[in-house]
Amino acid sequence: MRGWGRGEAVRVGFYRTGWAAGEMPEETSSFVGRRAELLKTGGALEEARLVTLTGVGGVGKTRLALRAAAESRAAFPDGVWLVELSPLPPGQRDSELIALTVMEALRLADRTTRPATEVVCEWLAGRHLLLVLDCCEHLIPACAHLAGKLLTAAPGLRILATSRQFLGIRSEHVVTVPPLPAPGPDRPPAGAGQGEDAVALFTDRAAHAAPGLAGDLAARAVVADICARLEGIPLAVELAAARLPELTLTQLRAHLKARFEVLAADPDAYGDGEPRHQALRTTIGWSHELCAPLERLLWARLSVFAGGFDQEAAQAVCAGGPLAAADVPRLLDSLVGKSLLQRRAYVTGLVRYTMLDTVREFGAQWLAGLGEERATARRHRDHYLGLARRADAAWIGPGQVAWYARAVAEHANFRTALDFCLTEDEGQAALELGGALWFFWFACGYAREGRRYLDQALARWTDPGPTRTKAVWACGMAALVQGDTDTATRLGREFRADAEAAGAPAMLTAAAHLDGAALLQCGQLAEAAAVMDAAPPYTRDHGSDYAGARLVLWAIRAYVCMALGECEDAVAMADALRAECDRRGERWARAYADYNQALAERGLGQTEEASGHAQAALKNKALLHDSLGTALAVDLLASLSADSGHGQRAARLLGAAQQIWDTLGRPQAGLPELTAARTACERQAREALGDAAYEAAFREGLQTSIDEGLAYALHQP
Repeated sequence: MRGWGRGEAVRVGFYRTGWAAGEMPEETSSFVGRRAELLKTGGALEEARLVTLTGVGGVGKTRLALRAAAESRAAFPDGVWLVELSPLPPGQRDSELIALTVMEALRLADRTTRPATEVVCEWLAGRHLLLVLDCCEHLIPACAHLAGKLLTAAPGLRILATSRQFLGIRSEHVVTVPPLPAPGPDRPPAGAGQGEDAVALFTDRAAHAAPGLAGDLAARAVVADICARLEGIPLAVELAAARLPELTLTQLRAHLKARFEVLAADPDAYGDGEPRHQALRTTIGWSHELCAPLERLLWARLSVFAGGFDQEAAQAVCAGGPLAAADVPRLLDSLVGKSLLQRRAYVTGLVRYTMLDTVREFGAQWLAGLGEERATARRHRDHYLGLARRADAAWIGPGQVAWYARAVAEHANFRTALDFCLTEDEGQAALELGGALWFFWFACGYAREGRRYLDQALARWTDPGPTRTKAVWACGMAALVQGDTDTATRLGREFRADAEAAGAPAMLTAAAHLDGAALLQCGQLAEAAAVMDAAPPYTRDHGSDYAGARLVLWAIRAYVCMALGECEDAVAMADALRAECDRRGERWARAYADYNQALAERGLGQTEEASGHAQAALKNKALLHDSLGTALAVDLLASLSADSGHGQRAARLLGAAQQIWDTLGRPQAGLPELTAARTACERQAREALGDAAYEAAFREGLQTSIDEGLAYALHQP
């Protein structure tokens, strides 16, 4: 039921996380030079459907790609979309995992079991957009395979890839990204306005530490020498500039000269023999040597994180031995000051750190040299297993929205922890982590990924026990989201047997939910009602592993009442569910209580009351970025508008909802009652407006942004 966002950037609005659809992330520092490369890349995108920016690490491929994509935005009516591949494990040859990452970047919350590649190809087929595949070098075969599939399926697609090596497929246009021009004794300026780019970058990044640098000719000569020695590699230049608070320019040049003399004496000290790669590696190695011992140790241990981390995680995973947890915040600040880490604060209150791939690779090599790889990875796994347990326990409570944002931000780390469990043959941990994340798979929109991990874990580790039982339930919940009733029914039988053996009321309620929801999806309403009514009486059990199951069962039972025409019973049940959710401070199930009450009130002819509850449902579903719940609420508001004679509003709302249904794969969740209601709404609106006016209003809703569409839905006519 995922919305439309990105894990590492959180913003206020209806989008799940990240920037609005088709936008590039904001630049956090000034963009220096690269006019020639921008023109070349823009021209290549006009001529070729696949353009790959290649170059050594740290040369600025990603930054150039983002700026080029932003400048080309007008040429792509369906937007430009960034797909970050660096958090994925290296050596992955399965293009399905990359397709899944593309799905997430495109905000596709597909609720089917179709292969991710098929879903993405189908969605792209009729669109004209630019896809930026960033950091492909560790996934070349899989990236090449997927790129070929997507380009064949979608004639309007362009791909801009960044990689240290080209993908090697037909019709690929390769643009080599050179270092920034840097003047010096052996390198005269390349031309007016270009030869100073490296110097301009150094001066810009050093502006805070050396504010008068730009106007000091003697100082600029030293800077020019430094930049020439660094071969104009942007990352090397930035790392050097970050040292100015503690070194003078002359000291900085002397330190670099000493390091390069070591390199000349031992060419294999850093790098792979390619001079410019060695220049960057030498600069990173020099930065490493200038770090205090505890900074070096923290740098190495931080390399286990994928996609970013917060202070709590850094303390939990990296502390140990000489590195005390209390020292970690100060050392993080120090590494940020040295440009070895990037820190970003979000409007939600999250503060997260990221590390550039080249810097992370260096840290990982040092971690391996210390012999701490597995131990640190295990602490990483333990931390995220603990985080999943806490999130599971707190999900049905007042911190639900905050836990949603945090879980999405930690998505890549949860994936890394699960991969570690599967690779290291740690079955209990894999099952427990997959089971604890049930809310992430079921309510946050990651059912497809949940199935991927839980199916593997359940197939490999079959010994019975509470941990496996929880994982069976979590996998069944994910299967329900995908409409896979056969799997949900099979897992439901296994879970019910365990629940009956345990005799735990909360487990029996969870079993009733699995069984009842599967019957509902099969259209067996009376049978679903009977199964759910046989669940144990409700008790206020806060500590249960299955506390969420009761609320979800309650919501489904209210829907079944409405579908059976028992509207007054549905209203009463929705009222009771809303009261319990309010008592707990819970929002996700509460929104479904409002939705079900609105459906029932519409059935009772109470249009005004139904509109109020439908809008209340939409507000909470948009807040939690639940794509399914949002689409359902907008569809219902469209029907209520048609009932009230507002045909133009109904048509526009149907168009706004269609945008979301297109990402879900199963219109109206496959429920015939909802499909019939939408069809009737369209018929009413067409009769009120006429076909031409209806199509114009529908198109207006379809083509406006989702934020604008939802704001319109929440506006009282």
